[in-house]
Amino acid sequence: MNIQMVDVKSQYLKIKEEVDSGIQEVLDTTAFINGPKVKQFQQELAAYLGVKYVIPCANGTDALQIAMMAVGLKPGDEIIVPAFTYVATAEVIALLGLTPIMVDVDPDTFNVSIESIIHAISPRTKAIVPVHLYGQAANMEAIMEIAKKHHLYIIEDNAQAIGADYTFSDGRTAKTGTIGHIGCTSFYPSKNLGCYGDGGAIFTNDDELGDLLHKIANHGQSVRYYHDVIGCNSRLDSIQAVVLSAKLPHLDNYCDARRQVAEYYDKAFASIPQVQTPKRFPQSTHVFHQYTLRIKDGRRDEFKKYLDDHHIPSMIYYPVPLYKQEAFQPFARGIDYLEHTETLCKEVISLPIHTEMTDEQLEHIITIVQQFFD
Repeated sequence: MNIQMVDVKSQYLKIKEEVDSGIQEVLDTTAFINGPKVKQFQQELAAYLGVKYVIPCANGTDALQIAMMAVGLKPGDEIIVPAFTYVATAEVIALLGLTPIMVDVDPDTFNVSIESIIHAISPRTKAIVPVHLYGQAANMEAIMEIAKKHHLYIIEDNAQAIGADYTFSDGRTAKTGTIGHIGCTSFYPSKNLGCYGDGGAIFTNDDELGDLLHKIANHGQSVRYYHDVIGCNSRLDSIQAVVLSAKLPHLDNYCDARRQVAEYYDKAFASIPQVQTPKRFPQSTHVFHQYTLRIKDGRRDEFKKYLDDHHIPSMIYYPVPLYKQEAFQPFARGIDYLEHTETLCKEVISLPIHTEMTDEQLEHIITIVQQFFD
């Protein structure tokens, strides 16, 4: 049985006519960069998210870098990030001469621990980057309260949770990526909203930041050849915008399909004591960019090999804490061990989840998994 972690091709076939005609229109008009299709998607995404400004860019890593450039941080300033996340979150901090302060995460939601954030704040702390890992929001209400108290910027890494809703204690709701001062996302092809190449975007409701983010992404200019600030060259091309415009109206349905797969898995694995299924954070919906189990009793790597042997794809996101990566040794002084991060790196494994999964595929995966633990 041909099972994939993400089936981009089958998803494309359902929107093929719209994608193909849109790409042909770009080719016919030759408006490849910042053309009408990019502006159209920009407006559509802003409306979907309920945010004032969307600045498309070349990829999610650029989105994070541009966001940090916009808030006026200086070399030596500290930014708090979870130690259990993809490297890009901390990578851009180091690239800008800033200092990533890596903190522990919650063992159930996998998102940054509020207690760890509080303990890490120093006079040099200027920002926090909560990562909405695997598809559900970090505890944004608590994080925003910390930011207000300590006058910190919040830059949301929303690369894995676009489409998720966050509910505040007063009943208000907001899309992830629109709660902090700036939100960032990636449109890498395997994302819930993915293009057919690289792409990203930055969001904000702040007028001043919106203008500055746009300038920074475009060589620091708002008028061509007049450069107000030091910027970079980071643009979403028109062909990728066409793909994203075709997919955006389906995003909520894509998220629902992923939730259905997750619930299917949940029921099947509930009775296996060595397996912990994903916990849900009550204030956030979960869009399941990944369906990530915790395998207890030190058997995760054995389980991974077993799945490989039975041709079931799986991934380990992430096997090494950021502070143990060779590249981050200059920033990891004083960090020897973060309990939950270390445990998760030894236990997590993600199973196939995407919008095109069939009951037959799911039953096959579940049978193979259950046989391992019998």
